[in-house]
Amino acid sequence: MLESYVTPILMSYVNRYIKNLKPSDLQLSLWGGDVVLSKLELKLDVLEQELKLPFTFLSGHIHELRIHVPWTKLGSEAVVITINTMECILKLKDGIQDDHESCGSNSTNRSTTENTKSSVKPRRIQQAAPTDPDLPPGYVQSLIRRVVNNVNIVINNLILKYVEDDIVLSVNITSAECYTVGELWDRAFMDISATDLVLRKVINFSDCTVCLDKRNASGKIEFYQDPLLYKCSFRTRLHFTYDNLNSKMPSVIKIHTLVESLKLSITDQQLPMFIRIMQLGIALYYGEIGNCKDGETEDPPCHNKDMLGNITGAEDETRIDMQYPSQYKGQELYSQQEDEQPQGWVSWAWSFVPAIVSYDDGEEDHLGNDPTSTTHQQKAQTLKDPIVSIGFYCTKATVTFKLTEMQAESSYYSPQKVKSKEVLCWEQEGTTVEALMMGEPFFDCQIGFVGCRAMCLKGIMGVKDFEENMSRSETEACFFICGENLSMKGLTYLTNSLFDYRSPENNGTRAEFILDAAHHKETYTEIAGMQRFGAFYMDYLYTMENNGCKGSANQQDFSSGKSEDLGTVQERSTKSLVIGPLDFRLDSSAVHRILKMIVCALEHEYEPYSRLKPDIKYENETILNPEEVASLEEYIPTRHTSVTLLKCTCTIFMAEFNLLDHLLPVIMGDKNSSNFMNTTNFQSLRPLPSIQILVDKINLEHSVPMYAEQLVRVVSSLTQPSDNLLHYCYAHCYLKIFGFQAGLTSLDCRGSYSLPVPIIPSFSTALYGKLLKLPACWTKRSQISVTEGIFELPNLTIQATRAQTLLLQAICQSWSHIGNVSSSAVNEALMNEVFQTVGVKSKNPLPTLEGSVQNVELKYCSTSLVRCASGTLGSIKIGAKAPGDSGKEKLIPLLQGPSDTKDLHSSKWLNESRKPESLLAPDLLAFTVQVPQYMDYCHNSDFEVGCIVAVIWAKREVEALLNQ
Repeated sequence: MLESYVTPILMSYVNRYIKNLKPSDLQLSLWGGDVVLSKLELKLDVLEQELKLPFTFLSGHIHELRIHVPWTKLGSEAVVITINTMECILKLKDGIQDDHESCGSNSTNRSTTENTKSSVKPRRIQQAAPTDPDLPPGYVQSLIRRVVNNVNIVINNLILKYVEDDIVLSVNITSAECYTVGELWDRAFMDISATDLVLRKVINFSDCTVCLDKRNASGKIEFYQDPLLYKCSFRTRLHFTYDNLNSKMPSVIKIHTLVESLKLSITDQQLPMFIRIMQLGIALYYGEIGNCKDGETEDPPCHNKDMLGNITGAEDETRIDMQYPSQYKGQELYSQQEDEQPQGWVSWAWSFVPAIVSYDDGEEDHLGNDPTSTTHQQKAQTLKDPIVSIGFYCTKATVTFKLTEMQAESSYYSPQKVKSKEVLCWEQEGTTVEALMMGEPFFDCQIGFVGCRAMCLKGIMGVKDFEENMSRSETEACFFICGENLSMKGLTYLTNSLFDYRSPENNGTRAEFILDAAHHKETYTEIAGMQRFGAFYMDYLYTMENNGCKGSANQQDFSSGKSEDLGTVQERSTKSLVIGPLDFRLDSSAVHRILKMIVCALEHEYEPYSRLKPDIKYENETILNPEEVASLEEYIPTRHTSVTLLKCTCTIFMAEFNLLDHLLPVIMGDKNSSNFMNTTNFQSLRPLPSIQILVDKINLEHSVPMYAEQLVRVVSSLTQPSDNLLHYCYAHCYLKIFGFQAGLTSLDCRGSYSLPVPIIPSFSTALYGKLLKLPACWTKRSQISVTEGIFELPNLTIQATRAQTLLLQAICQSWSHIGNVSSSAVNEALMNEVFQTVGVKSKNPLPTLEGSVQNVELKYCSTSLVRCASGTLGSIKIGAKAPGDSGKEKLIPLLQGPSDTKDLHSSKWLNESRKPESLLAPDLLAFTVQVPQYMDYCHNSDFEVGCIVAVIWAKREVEALLNQ
């Protein structure tokens, strides 16, 4: 009888998660073909144990559960499970520190779990029905597999709520349906065969609404905010690939979600709560909540790596075997016992992945008679981690920022209502978020989008600058543009996704993945990222390699001091961010909207999730022998971040209105700043002068040790640590700027710019700095530098006429002056003098003041005792360019050095243009300054303050003057 095989599978899940169910009644209802259960309460403790997240369920219930089993068409029609109105309320656990007590090292937990599994035998359910001789085991397994692979799950009205402090986050999905599909992603009843080891599923989500509201002290929501997301529909495609019919788990899993249109709305009151939710996700990601932290226990710290989860197939085999029985001889089936060792949330998720039942009868007999046999353990050890690809794709996303105000009704007793006004909009096209992982050793996340822009909407702070009656163009409203248009770029953001018709999965071939760090870096370069997206591209790669002969790859534990833990694991974490060509316009409307968002984000009293831990003094310092030190020096794990900005244009306009006195005090920490503002009549100023800055490329690199606390504790205990070990005890930062130039331009009433007037010609510069990690561990070594910095400037030139200088002064004063800018501040004559008509040559060119410096190098260093600064200046030149007799410009030097002053006494020296003799000439200026850190200590201890200032000014010129 088929009922004796199918019924226990359904009963095991229903009985595990739902309270107060009678298995006998449920079994009879299932045999009838339909089950209807109403007003069900979920077993919250079971859910918390299964999920293993730092959340606790306050409530959870199902209004109605329907199960339809087509017994007569079980081989061609899907089993339908329908849930009508499911609601769960969660909150953050109060005693998160309890989790630390049960958290040991990763290897300890894994061995404990394996021992528990080997000692506990699965419980079996006795079935009353006898064995049917007409149903051979192979047929039963094939049928069970077909039934499981084609289960249809429908959830109507799913409600999830999360509460924390005064935050109430609710997610409401009107309908969600999961079903099996064919090759063309159409609904079908499919089976897995030896020729096609692929299973496809689709999940459709309809009308997803996300709300974020604030509750009062009594827990009630007084004013409901606009939904963050309103009635958004999206679909998810799942693709499972198996190696063979005997596979217990898929070898490749792809889960990709596509959203055509995503419209988010955030009010000023929701912004702090939204940032709080994001901080919660970051804290969960880095294990700062519900996980062991370093230094909190004497045991080795938990494995806290840069990955989303721990994916191990060996730990899940027992659960999979119990979900889909591996043998069907006799009258017994495996089911999961309630007191089994709890699994992690990823393991729980793996239990819902379809597995293929083995066809090996001999093996089934062996496994069925002895689940803890040696063969079973060997299979668990050799089971490989699956390759998991998770993707999120959005064609067009819009985020609107709104300001709210209370509006009372006409009646005195009528409740107040919240009125919102849109002030800022962010539009983004072609968004991609992809994650590729394979167990612990490999994780990669790529984020990118094709194009984006930011626009001003309506008025702000009483200034009606973009109201409907203003008739301002969309070009004026847009103050940030980056990337390209999606219509011109194409569907490159969907490349190799399940929604790309050119992907291998949609063409009947198996996809190939790059799981090698070196090959990954060669393939996914900055150029390749910009070619696919165009606006923004981020690649985060984490790899872990075990060079030893151990079974598990645990993180390198510096605190344990064991030689076998040093040098066996090599971890790498790299982040590469590339921002494409962008145009950033900072006018009054944009600046006030950006600062207003910052002010709204700071208006909260939430406590941070992670606090700075006090410096812990370890009595038992870790002492390593020379072999362990050499092993440690072979490889030290670091986190490396690289940010590259390409072709940046930033335009700073003269302020048309200035209300920064209401915003800057709040940003600087003054919470009592007045928010009252009178409505101001806005008048657009045209032509509008501005400062335009162009940069060819900006590159920022940052590196920090991955486990700084453990590393510094070990290295600081060494008598003479090598330079290599000391290097990794610092956080390093490199900043390089190429092709920086600035000039003056103006915006006319037609929205076009005048030709830029150069003020600062193109130049490049570089900055380097490093900061010692955990300086408290180095107090006994005063010679160790705490901070170091180096600044290099090969050359810099600044040139401007009198009119250009006055215009620059007017632009700067417009941002320091409060109120509206008078149009008389910039008269027409001054604008005509700065910006000449194209094609018309000035008859009387104005003199230009020009100053330049070369070979500037500044250094800074500080230790626990002194601070030191030194620098050199290669040359300096200040002069005036004036029109000459023959139409050529004549340079009149005012200050120059080093210079040849042999003929200083003659009139010929004043009329000649002087240049430095060579680049190898001595520096014009060199200085060194040393200042003690604690002046009081120095005075009381009669410590002499050494302050050396050495200035060498044109040595040869001075000698010539002395000779004269």
